[in-house]
Amino acid sequence: MKTSAMAVVAFTSFMLIALTIMASMNLPFNWIFYLTVFGQGFVMYMVYRVLTDTYVTSKTFDDFYEDNPIAQENEKFR
Repeated sequence: MKTSAMAVVAFTSFMLIALTIMASMNLPFNWIFYLTVFGQGFVMYMVYRVLTDTYVTSKTFDDFYEDNPIAQENEKFR
């Protein structure tokens, strides 16, 4: 079973937020250090997975932002 890129992003985000909480709770340095190194490696893996994901969209630059529609070039000067 192949995990999606968004699952990797969610896991990485959760792990680094948990690491921040652990550091503020004064866990032993070696735990924080190894989790930080592992987290940095996982961030690199996350970037690789997101950039090589086969996600395809039907949107174009003509669609731009759907929540804030903009006028087409020919409609701007009417």
